[in-house]
Amino acid sequence: MPDSAPRIAATLLAAIEQLDDGAAPIAEVYRRVAAFAGGAGLSRPSYERVRVLVHEHRRRGLAPTAGKILLDVALKRRPPHAVLELLEPPDDPK
Repeated sequence: MPDSAPRIAATLLAAIEQLDDGAAPIAEVYRRVAAFAGGAGLSRPSYERVRVLVHEHRRRGLAPTAGKILLDVALKRRPPHAVLELLEPPDDPK
């Protein structure tokens, strides 16, 4: 039975952003993300989750960058612990 993860690792969020050129069908983006996850030793996300994230990415961008988070903390738009979330390793599915 394949692993499934309730939360997608930040690495995969960044991969979705990089692998989605906006022109490829979502199924193709999913295949690319699944291959990347397998190669990186991460749990493969579900097609539905990738579909939702691709739509979100295409609508407004996916994940804030480290610089954006640091700026938001400095401007007090985010709590200081948001920086610590950048340093957390992805959830271990085991």
